Amino acid sequence: PWIFLEANPEDVTPEACAAWRALGVRTLSLGVQSFSDEALRFLGRRHGGQQARSAVEIAQAAGFDTVSADLIFGLPGQTPEGWRRELATAVALGPGHLSCYQLTIHSRTRFGVAAKRGQLSEMPEGEQAVLFELAHHVLADAGYSAYEVSNFARGRDHESRHNRKYWDHTPYLGLGPSAHSMAMANTRGRPVARRWWNELRTPRWERRVAAGELPVGARESLGPKALATEAVMLGLRTTAGIELDGFAARYGVDLVAANEALVAHLVDERRLVVHAGPEGGRRLAPTASGLAVADGMATAFAIPLPGGSDS
Repeated sequence: PWIFLEANPEDVTPEACAAWRALGVRTLSLGVQSFSDEALRFLGRRHGGQQARSAVEIAQAAGFDTVSADLIFGLPGQTPEGWRRELATAVALGPGHLSCYQLTIHSRTRFGVAAKRGQLSEMPEGEQAVLFELAHHVLADAGYSAYEVSNFARGRDHESRHNRKYWDHTPYLGLGPSAHSMAMANTRGRPVARRWWNELRTPRWERRVAAGELPVGARESLGPKALATEAVMLGLRTTAGIELDGFAARYGVDLVAANEALVAHLVDERRLVVHAGPEGGRRLAPTASGLAVADGMATAFAIPLPGGSDS
């Protein structure tokens, strides 16, 4: 089995890493977020920049198959030069995997409240795009391949097995507070899914478990239309793209034929390519510039399912 563990830098010690290794952990993902003390204070993190660097070094020395570090860009006032320094620090430490996430402000969070009061706003799209492209250029030059919009690996062995199941609609089981799960099934030959997630807050989760209840906070069902839409969105966020014959077999839609003009336009703009995959089937895949607008491209696709319903 491949055991994946996430940890905060302040919890990483040689002793902790040795214990995690003894439990069989093979990938350790560290929530670094930044190597800048100022940025970390803004983000409300408990660790500092030096502690973040030390955590990566300690994890590397512990012998995990893959050490990954998460970084955040698009912070207020962040410049390309500052982001380049963050990337250079990460590259110098040499983890096998890096994730670079754009700061997103969500409602009902500390940042969401500040944004509602006019005290905070997301970086303008043009400036975000500059930082996004800079990450892809700097990390490519350093030997990190972008295999997904936000994820970079030094070789296929370091690509995240943990994340891939979400992108591929592979069923998964989540245990513990706020953990998500998904089960797949077929109804009349068409894929459907159930998703559920546990109670977010630990005390409530504990009370329900102690009472012998399933600690599920909410559930949702996804029919073929929702799953097909997700498959397009998730597929276009990866450099592997969408395996077209498999998509047609699963959902009954020839995605390229149903979007002939759109695909031709995006190919002309060098946002998409249609090519033969390693297994021989056709693939619709984003280019480097296409990854930058992957979510927008996905919403433009029509997915006319047979029968015209989501049932």
